[in-house]
Amino acid sequence: MVAIEAFGYDGPEHAPPFPEEEALVVRAVPKRRREFAVVRSCARRAMAKLGVPAQPVLNGERGAPRWPTGLVGSMTHCDGYCAAALVRDSDLASLGIDAEPDEPLPTGVLEAMALPGEATRLARLARERPDVNWDRLLFSAKESVYKAWFPLTGRWLDFAEADIEISANPGDPRTGSLRASLLVPGPLVGGRRLSHFEGRWTARNELVATVVTVPNP
Repeated sequence: MVAIEAFGYDGPEHAPPFPEEEALVVRAVPKRRREFAVVRSCARRAMAKLGVPAQPVLNGERGAPRWPTGLVGSMTHCDGYCAAALVRDSDLASLGIDAEPDEPLPTGVLEAMALPGEATRLARLARERPDVNWDRLLFSAKESVYKAWFPLTGRWLDFAEADIEISANPGDPRTGSLRASLLVPGPLVGGRRLSHFEGRWTARNELVATVVTVPNP
């Protein structure tokens, strides 16, 4: 897997978008257009590392990115940060990444998003490791799970349809793993129906970030 990240939106490494890409955000505010351009520049730099010629990353169903044949990937951006991760489809069946500011969620969002078991586990983590905004990390994990889910199913996945358990590494409390138990029938991958997704998380540079990978059989 190749991951390219960018802190800030300025720099000579950020190639301008293709005309087909610009057409997708022609009516967007300048900040949105800049994020859109930089995250796709990250994607093209990842393509280059995989030996794939630079090409537009357009939107498919529900806005999911359409990747070149033979690749799977994911993109994310938040204020001042963009990242793209790509891998050959012979190595992974699907991939989801998400980054969020390491700060508490707005009032009411956690209650609308978290299952009862998730809320209980987050409260325990917050008591043990108060230096991470676990509510925001759960939100990021839900986003990464969805980004990995949708290319395999073409279907929406509600926040309440995956129960995510987050674990911290004993030696490094600002990194860890996550496991998402699917509460609806999972996708078929290689003839096997998946019951859960697994991933990793980190909290650094005032961000929380998650990645979910779905291996091929």
